[in-house]
Amino acid sequence: MPTTQLESFYKHFVKAMHEGNAGVFVGAGLSRACGFVDWKGLLKEIATDLGLDIDEETDLIALAQFYETKQMNRAKLDRLIIEEFTKDTALSDNHKLLANLPIDTVWTTNYDKLIEAAFEEAHRRVDVKKTQESLQHPLPGRGVTVYKMHGDVDSPQDAVLTKEDYETYDLNRELFSIKLKGDLVGKTFLFVGFSFTDPNIDYILGRIRALLGKDKGQHYAVLRWPSRPVRKEYKSLKAFQTAEARYAYDRTRLDLRIGDLRRYGIEALMVDEYSEITTILSELNRRVHLRDVFVSGSAHSFEPLGEQRIDELCRLLGRRLIDEGLNVVSGVGLGIGGKVVIGALESLYEKHYYEASDRLFLRPFPQQPPNGMSLKEFRTKYRTDMLAKAGSCLYICGNKLDTALGNVVEAGGVIEEFEIATALGKFPIPIGATGHAAKSLWQKANSSLDTYYPGINVKGHFKTLGKDSSTNEQLVDAVIGILKHLKAV
Repeated sequence: MPTTQLESFYKHFVKAMHEGNAGVFVGAGLSRACGFVDWKGLLKEIATDLGLDIDEETDLIALAQFYETKQMNRAKLDRLIIEEFTKDTALSDNHKLLANLPIDTVWTTNYDKLIEAAFEEAHRRVDVKKTQESLQHPLPGRGVTVYKMHGDVDSPQDAVLTKEDYETYDLNRELFSIKLKGDLVGKTFLFVGFSFTDPNIDYILGRIRALLGKDKGQHYAVLRWPSRPVRKEYKSLKAFQTAEARYAYDRTRLDLRIGDLRRYGIEALMVDEYSEITTILSELNRRVHLRDVFVSGSAHSFEPLGEQRIDELCRLLGRRLIDEGLNVVSGVGLGIGGKVVIGALESLYEKHYYEASDRLFLRPFPQQPPNGMSLKEFRTKYRTDMLAKAGSCLYICGNKLDTALGNVVEAGGVIEEFEIATALGKFPIPIGATGHAAKSLWQKANSSLDTYYPGINVKGHFKTLGKDSSTNEQLVDAVIGILKHLKAV
């Protein structure tokens, strides 16, 4: 994929997410990676019953219609949906990455429940819309709405599956079409999990064209090039040549498909391997969260700066982060996170900005683990979930009282948050002048800045963060300076 095309996509889609105007359209390919079947897998048994070869069929929706017409009912089709889409399976990395993006609208043609499960795991309140009636009753406090435009495994008899279902879609699911039109006009969509052979894609594109006319927006679809055959994988030259001819045909057809997508305002982002989709989603996560700053720290002792100065430093940090258009992510631990939040709230209220929930992401630190999980495991998961929602991490003080020894020691939780953050590719900003774990982490990061900040010159700012003589204003200016460097990358 051309670097300039991908860079343009990142900038456009990240901007749409920041403005609350981004959505995702999820196809069967995302679930297939978790072990669920695609259309051919779902209808293979049906094809056999009809005396047909599934590999020779190109219109799979018509195939489902043939079976229903012949049998005069769709009981077996409904049973297959239940059997194939209720299996126990783990979420893929791509599901988790999507659920960690700040999007509030997801459309899907999938019958399974993986996408809503991913958002629930990410602690998002999910409003699932699978019937026209459910569209009329929004869930209070929802964080994301999932529109299952073709139905759900819980109601297979109502699933959109046969040709007749598609032909009568606007009659039976008119409200979905109306809502989809509004979203396609007002949002930028990323289509993932669709292939150029997916039978759903033609019907969806046709509906988009009918709904929008010339009022198409700018959308993106991640599609995979067909795999080129490798000679050693074929027993004969003739078999290899047949595969080569098939590849050339599929490649030509896909080139034409890419051009056709532009009629619908969809730009194709082409990848060679499915793993590249994970890379794209990871980079979207990294970029969109660069303005989200996690605050890590705890303090039983406030030395060497003293409690009053630490309090003033935290509040000043909170105010400046908000003033610079940044957001605060915090677990609200022992003192430090709470003080930064106070400063952030002061700035928000001065600006008459009363909807603080989209500028502050706050969760109380867990004290009681769920059944089957130790407190240590639970806190590690909690820290990982929180840090996934940030682009950088501030470390302040970081100490606690060792009750057994009766003295102050470095906080292991703060050190663990540094290790998790750097493993996730987040940027560490330890304010070494505040001492304790923050000082140790500053020394570690400062000794290897190229590792933690590849290609980014933050040496001067880091020097300020480690100096005991730096004033609160100088420390905060250094933090903001680093964050501005990151936003410019």
